[in-house]
Amino acid sequence: MTTPSATSSGRRGGGGAHRRNGHGRFRAMWDATPLTYLALIVALVLSIFPIYWMIVVATRSNDVVSDVPPPVLPGGRFFDNAGRLFDNPDAYFAQGLLNSAIASGAVTISTVFFASLAGFAFAKLRFRGKNALLLTIIATMMIPVQMGIIPLYMIMVRIGWQGGLQAVIVPFLVTGFGVFMMRQYTQQAVPDELIEAARVDGCTTFGIYWRVVLPALRPAAGVLGLLTFMQTWNEFMWPLAVLSPENPTVQVSINNLSNAYFSDYTLMFAGTTFAVLPLLVVFIIFGRQIIGGIMEGAIKA
Repeated sequence: MTTPSATSSGRRGGGGAHRRNGHGRFRAMWDATPLTYLALIVALVLSIFPIYWMIVVATRSNDVVSDVPPPVLPGGRFFDNAGRLFDNPDAYFAQGLLNSAIASGAVTISTVFFASLAGFAFAKLRFRGKNALLLTIIATMMIPVQMGIIPLYMIMVRIGWQGGLQAVIVPFLVTGFGVFMMRQYTQQAVPDELIEAARVDGCTTFGIYWRVVLPALRPAAGVLGLLTFMQTWNEFMWPLAVLSPENPTVQVSINNLSNAYFSDYTLMFAGTTFAVLPLLVVFIIFGRQIIGGIMEGAIKA
């Protein structure tokens, strides 16, 4: 005859074994197989090879561009190509790098500040017309950028900003996507009790944003800042339309290296190499914020 204690002990033991087996099955489900590692290696090689080949061509002469198979080892002409790049009278490449750095930095800082401030207001403050304003901001995301180029260009001409760097900066100081993203993150990351406690302590609304909300939004702000910097740095159509050839951004400078009769691919690839380097540096610095923001969002989900 089985005693109650033995029965309960057996149930506890069986339950523990079941939990252990279930945990083992869960781990086995997510363990990486050799095929997974192979697929990741192939994807990594396919992603990195175009950048690597760009650097290889930037260190060689034009006669290797059409070689089959393509060269896979760097040459020794990179500094010569870089010198010809910065001395090119049609590209204004140094000015393009400076303009892109100024525009991307200003737009990034402004977008993160205003988007986080507006996101805090839409998520945690109560005011009349909040939902209507939020719907209006979301509606701006549905309009293609190309549809606004002509009206925006006419405005720049009317106020005399055509050809100036402010025409690339001011229209993009805040984006609807940034406001919506920061609003969604604020709702999840900042509890209402924390804001009420700050109000009880006598903190103003802007003080709550600066001392309480903004530190909590650091992961999302890092993601938004990196995405904004990359988008502004890689922007081509609007700077080409509104800036003068003597005052370009880096993408317009690279485009000016090619003409109708001959394309110097070594110069173009050397210019692209210099244009990619700031993006890599920014990604290395803020990449941890992107991973942290994605993982935090996944955990909360």
